Amino acid sequence: MMKKILNRKQVNPSIPIFTGKKHSEKISIQLFKYNNDDYLEDSNFSLKDFEGFPEIKENFWLNIHGIHDIKIIEQVCKELNIHQLTIQDILDINQRPKIQEYDNYHFFSLKSILPSQTSELETEQLSFILGKNYLVSFQEKKADYFDHVRQRIRNKIGLIREKGTDYLLYLLLESILDNYFKTVNNIEIKLDKLELSDIDTDPSPKVLKKIDSFKRQIYQIKKTIIPIKEFVSKIERKQIILPDKKDIKFYYELKDLCLSLIDDCDQIAMRLESNINLFFSVQGHRMNQVMKILTVVSTIFIPLTFIAGIYGMNFTHMPELSWEFGYLSVWFVMLIIFSYMLLYFKRKKWF
Repeated sequence: MMKKILNRKQVNPSIPIFTGKKHSEKISIQLFKYNNDDYLEDSNFSLKDFEGFPEIKENFWLNIHGIHDIKIIEQVCKELNIHQLTIQDILDINQRPKIQEYDNYHFFSLKSILPSQTSELETEQLSFILGKNYLVSFQEKKADYFDHVRQRIRNKIGLIREKGTDYLLYLLLESILDNYFKTVNNIEIKLDKLELSDIDTDPSPKVLKKIDSFKRQIYQIKKTIIPIKEFVSKIERKQIILPDKKDIKFYYELKDLCLSLIDDCDQIAMRLESNINLFFSVQGHRMNQVMKILTVVSTIFIPLTFIAGIYGMNFTHMPELSWEFGYLSVWFVMLIIFSYMLLYFKRKKWF
């Protein structure tokens, strides 16, 4: 089934269009308001009186589950003076991960992996808007792997209540990368279980299908990780200025995680290529074994067929046909030839 792809040339760019599927009936919104001393959590935040975030010494994290309701997304973004193109980027789930810097905020979107029972990766579109004292996260589906971050805010664990929203974004990105590490590790475990080392067992074509599926997954993971690495590199080169410059050291750790993931993906990709070569080598070896056995059998029976052909010509003057021991003699000769050739091939280790 082909994905619905947004063609910006055929639509009015001022009219946002949601390009994904509706995964829930209702959008849920959660707000955290926190500082070093206290925090406030609203799990059923209402946009009725929402007028943006005041510039006070407090941090705001607004998390939205579901992006299919365009009006709600537009309302949130317009109250924060978010550009129209950013709104469309949030709603367009088919685009590649991207980073965009605006005058009063940074926009960042990427794909995250969800647990799946199938052989294919199930992904979720995630978008972040990072402002001076706020972070808005948009999740396409109701899949929550940020719960430990919420627990940190509630219980004042670590530095999260002392730091700003750029540190919060770092923790969220770290959670996403941790999810990728688990997925890559899971692929590696499944790869170890592929039965390709036994050359006496004919590998099933299903193995090749699994390898191809793993290759697509690794490519998809690597494709998503690279923009995160680019984002951190831009911060490192000061092309993107964080609200708190002291938090830049945490993003260096993200870069190390990205590089480690990319290395893991490259190693698995090399293993997959090696397994493909091994698959065809085993197939070729098995075919050679079969052909060798067929050749040995055919070679043994060629002289026997020759003898049977001679004495099956039915000529009138064939002295051996009237000899009393002719039949037994032919059998004796054929058995000697059979035994000799069998012994010869055995010594040559052809079977």
